[in-house]
Amino acid sequence: MSKLTVSFLALAALARAEVHSLTLRQTIELALRQNPDVALVRLDEQKARAAVRVARDPFLPHLTAGSGMAYTSGFPMSLEGSAPSVMQAVAQQFLFNRPQSLDVARAKENARGAAIAVAGKRDEVVYRAAALYLDAERAARIGALARTAIDRQQAVLDSVRAQVAEGRALPVVEKRAELVLARDRQAAESVDDEQAAAETDLALALGFPAEDRVRAVAQDRPAPPLPATEQQAAEAALASNSELRRLESQIAAKQLELRGAAAARLPRADLVAQYAMLAKFNNYAEFFNHFQRNNGEIGVSFQVPLFVPGVRSARDQGEADLSRLKIELANTRNRIVSDLAESLRSARRAQTAADVARLDLEVTREQLSVDLAQFQEGRQTMRQVDEARLLENDKWIAFYDAQYALEKARWNVLRLNGGLLDSAAKLP
Repeated sequence: MSKLTVSFLALAALARAEVHSLTLRQTIELALRQNPDVALVRLDEQKARAAVRVARDPFLPHLTAGSGMAYTSGFPMSLEGSAPSVMQAVAQQFLFNRPQSLDVARAKENARGAAIAVAGKRDEVVYRAAALYLDAERAARIGALARTAIDRQQAVLDSVRAQVAEGRALPVVEKRAELVLARDRQAAESVDDEQAAAETDLALALGFPAEDRVRAVAQDRPAPPLPATEQQAAEAALASNSELRRLESQIAAKQLELRGAAAARLPRADLVAQYAMLAKFNNYAEFFNHFQRNNGEIGVSFQVPLFVPGVRSARDQGEADLSRLKIELANTRNRIVSDLAESLRSARRAQTAADVARLDLEVTREQLSVDLAQFQEGRQTMRQVDEARLLENDKWIAFYDAQYALEKARWNVLRLNGGLLDSAAKLP
């Protein structure tokens, strides 16, 4: 493929690309509607609900009709277990089948577990969308600050060059200013790449094509609230955690499976009914005392298992699986409590860091005001003022970093204690 063709295809892809500007709330709503992972687990839920209908199917009457017509020479022999007939109909239905009843109950429990998996995937997708949105928003804001820093550093470099030309500064000062400008440009390119990657990942998480981007709309919003106490947070997490509920559902389904294996020794009863229209050309009148064209029967078929050797093995296998699930449940409980405690500590550390960054920014801005006043009085040079503004720019970047770290830490707490969707619904 020629370079011209590759360039044309790249331009065509860019022409199709679209930038979607969204708020955080709009992003979360779209993620819940369009995320591919949510769509996949919803398909699994539909499949689990269909499995309930499949398991219940033998308890519904099954009616089949057809014909067993055949020419008979001699005694009328059976065709597929039935006498030759012009037309026949057979009905069957489970009346009492304990293993199958427990299969129906297990299918219902699996469907409940699939619904829990959908809820868990929704929480996971909402948190991932929120985290990607915050990354994209942070990169956009810091990118704007980085470009401002480049402009200001360029002004500093121009001032230094003028001083060097006038002999009022050494050439090494000019080199140092050029190095700072190059580093600022490098940092701006890195932030631009981070923004592009975050916006592309966010577009994919929302179900958009890979060529599209989702751009965060800058807005002032409070950080999500934290639980009142760690104990309340732990109780809420254990009560609502989808992974715990899914494991509990799997344990219930496995217990039903064990009961179904034990019930294989119980008797079974099936409803059976049959109708057949017979014909004289099948020689019934010659071999039987009486011929009747229309014939029917209805009754109950009983089966009593006498020897079922595989029940014990199935029970041992199921009990091993059940023990493993119970161990996983206990480990998951401990991990949830531990992760929640760590996330709360991280949120508190992020709050402290955000407070420090805010105070540091306020001090730097006040110092800049002092520097500007001294510049107007002729007590500071323009280069010193520009350097103070660059320092203020750095403090703004640190402030935004701290704010985004705080917001992401609080969203993580909500993900663990089950308050994610409620907080998302309250976003502006």
